[in-house]
Amino acid sequence: MPAVTMPARQKGDFLVDYEEKVFEDVKAKPGEKALVTFHTVAFEGSIGLVNILQALRLQRKGFETSILLYGPGVTLGVQRGFPKIGDEAFPGAQNFNNQLVKFMEEGGKVYACRFALQALYGHGEPSLIPGIRPINPLDVLDLTLLHRNDNAFMLHTWTL
Repeated sequence: MPAVTMPARQKGDFLVDYEEKVFEDVKAKPGEKALVTFHTVAFEGSIGLVNILQALRLQRKGFETSILLYGPGVTLGVQRGFPKIGDEAFPGAQNFNNQLVKFMEEGGKVYACRFALQALYGHGEPSLIPGIRPINPLDVLDLTLLHRNDNAFMLHTWTL
């Protein structure tokens, strides 16, 4: 049998060179916009949280950044908690809520499709995290087209 001769990893060890940055740190030019869209279910994978963090990073790089929650993406924007709204039943249970609130506090805009909210998931507008703007389902495409007209950076998040 082969023998393992490497010492066990220790807490605090580095496994990769995380300090090397290969590309320049791109910042937004004045007036540049970004749109991050979400058609993904909360807690069904990491992409919802990862791209909320990407939207926050875009905002901090100077882009006027908006998030669009549509289809199952509206599940990212509803208030949650157990046993009460806002309670964290397990570590990470409030990740989406906390990051969206931080994003809005830092100037980002979040929109949620009313059709998906009601027809698909049985929620009303009071279910949304305060600060999220509910929009008509016809606004979903127009919001994207407006960003296209502004030559905005767009990041589309889908899961199947």
